Amino acid sequence: MIDGSPSSAGLEAQIRTIAPFDLASLAEVHAACFAEAWDSGALAGLLAMPGAQGLVAEGPGTSVVLGFVLLRAIAGEAEILTIAVKPGARRGGIGRRLLNAATASAAASGASRLFLEVAVDNGPAHALYLAAGFAEVARRANYYPGRGGAITALVLAKDIASRSMVPLAQT
Repeated sequence: MIDGSPSSAGLEAQIRTIAPFDLASLAEVHAACFAEAWDSGALAGLLAMPGAQGLVAEGPGTSVVLGFVLLRAIAGEAEILTIAVKPGARRGGIGRRLLNAATASAAASGASRLFLEVAVDNGPAHALYLAAGFAEVARRANYYPGRGGAITALVLAKDIASRSMVPLAQT
């Protein structure tokens, strides 16, 4: 468990590393969150990439998946590949806690900068990322498929302190 403390909204969740038995549940959450859903095979493929990591948030005392994040850390940089929270579990701090846990995991892997992409029309996610210290560094026009046409992606980045960069205590 990485973080078992209650969120500010009072919804408790356990955050832990993704296991192979989680893949079907993760695919269901992803399908509930995105028009272009990733199935369990696609998720397994992403997790098999060098530097890939995944964290899942479960309901208190249950194995019900409330959300998850996949990231990849390599060569001093990290990227959040996807972050998803079940629609019924949103606005309870789970996305923020997953984002914080992913940031800590990326830093522990030696990354000094974390990137992610968000659809320009995803106001709640964009607000979460800005509140967490991310800033826009680029735009990708027509990046995401949308019902009414392609949607622009905002590329956001945040400098993070990797554990390898933290100075040792002086004696």
